[in-house]
Amino acid sequence: MSNSSLSLTYGQAFVAPDLHRHRSSMSVQIPQGEALQAKGGCALISDSTWRNSIAKQAGDLSVRGFLADYYSTPEHWDVKTSATRVLRALNSWCYSQSGYIEGGSYICSLSAMIFHQRQAHLFHMGDTLVYRIRGAEFEQLTRDHVTDLGGYRYPSRALGMDGHVDIDYSTFTLKQGDLFLFMTQAVRGTLVPSEYVQLIRADVSDLDAACERLTAAANQRASERGYNANQFCFQLVRVDRLPEAGTEETPRLFHHLPVPPEVSPGDRLDGLEIVAVLSRTPRARVYHVRDARSGREMVMKAPSPELSPRNVYLEHFGLQQRVVERINSPFVVKVVEAERPRRYLYYLMAYVEGLSLSEWLRRHPQTSLAQRLEIARQLVKAVQALHRHEVLHQHLHPDNILIDRHGNLVLTDFGACHRRDSDSQGVARELARQVGLTEHSAPEYALDTEVGRRSDQYSLASTIYWMLTGHLPYTQLPNHLRSHTDLEQMTYRRARLSNPAISEDLDDALRRSLDPLRALRFRRISEFAYRLRPKPRAQTDDRRPPWREPANVWQAIATVLLLLLILSWWLK
Repeated sequence: MSNSSLSLTYGQAFVAPDLHRHRSSMSVQIPQGEALQAKGGCALISDSTWRNSIAKQAGDLSVRGFLADYYSTPEHWDVKTSATRVLRALNSWCYSQSGYIEGGSYICSLSAMIFHQRQAHLFHMGDTLVYRIRGAEFEQLTRDHVTDLGGYRYPSRALGMDGHVDIDYSTFTLKQGDLFLFMTQAVRGTLVPSEYVQLIRADVSDLDAACERLTAAANQRASERGYNANQFCFQLVRVDRLPEAGTEETPRLFHHLPVPPEVSPGDRLDGLEIVAVLSRTPRARVYHVRDARSGREMVMKAPSPELSPRNVYLEHFGLQQRVVERINSPFVVKVVEAERPRRYLYYLMAYVEGLSLSEWLRRHPQTSLAQRLEIARQLVKAVQALHRHEVLHQHLHPDNILIDRHGNLVLTDFGACHRRDSDSQGVARELARQVGLTEHSAPEYALDTEVGRRSDQYSLASTIYWMLTGHLPYTQLPNHLRSHTDLEQMTYRRARLSNPAISEDLDDALRRSLDPLRALRFRRISEFAYRLRPKPRAQTDDRRPPWREPANVWQAIATVLLLLLILSWWLK
């Protein structure tokens, strides 16, 4: 392992006279290589309140389940997103299973710490304890969530206690030599902080032995005070080495490769023949290429040679491939693996034979409303596929959408895509501005306010509005806004005025998704997608013509006979 990588050592000890009724569980997992760099090492402890076999299952399942699921999350998810999602899924499962258990439950306290790069991320629920020992300092990092009932203390806000769980989340900067002590609530009060520090520091070369010393001292103190020590658990983790400062920010995918030079049709790059130049911008080059060996046609995207080495777009370029290659959707362009080693920084995508949405609609002006709505629904699915992977597109507009020869939609151009991470809002906005704001960009990009999924929702709805009406929803262009006063002057133009075939319900859905204020849009894109679904025809549309109804025919005959009878009586 490289000397610049994270290195951890750990030790454990517990007192459990009856292993079958042991309520606590603990574990440490330290992966190697890229898994360590992407997800870090993990230490956690779990403790249940029940004194039966279900309690042991609750502790074991929470620990094993977290470790298995956390290291299976997508690589591009950050630590907070990965751990939070796994814990919420575990909580839902434990809560649902507890309803089938008599005399027990899957409720347990849990504390998990992720050691990632030079940071520690702590996730805590219930009353388990985590301390940091730095020098002579002994600091509790967790907060007790307990309730006093009949003289006993029970955990609150624990895993599996409710359908929704509140997770305490905090981060700490690591220092070489830091020690972290994990233990259960039963140990509290047996030893004082100075005793913990003294027993651990007596010999820190063997952390298992240090935990055994803690167990023996706590057990003896408990016996002196007249209570059992059958649930004492200790776990120590030491930071032996930290990565060099700054290495965690270095893109890991092909970042060492040089930017390709300018090429023209007929040139070759890594055995790929340049067929055509599809796009040349200050940020990137996009080429239609053909593999000289197999004849396979693809699209190559490479950074512009004009970019400076510290340009945000260049630093971000590696993320584009990692994002797109994990998206599994027929409506998102596929990344293609290179058949031979690369000598330059670029990535390859499947070649889609088709037209941009704007060009396709220009050539097919008679496209029906139903066909346009079907394309809109495909676009929604493409954006949802990105959002499921915690990725914002940030550059949705008709020229980034292709319609293939079969009439199906394919979303392209991920130059502005970014992880949905509240800690990097500024980077996301700066990246979107570098790529370029359009008339379909959400107002928050121009006003430098918070962006997120609802920002993509605005661009999505704006593109659909344009596709259905041929116009933009506002006379004021959102990318030209300068202040919140400009924002307040934005007035929605009803879609039905341009296209009367649009239903009132669809118009209302577009208006809400296009609200200038981000907080007033749909909370989820799925709510907007529901309003785009085709509505069943009214019952009147399915009725047979009146003259085809037997009852109507006989009523008509009876009416004619009655009129003839009246006429014959009147002629007499």
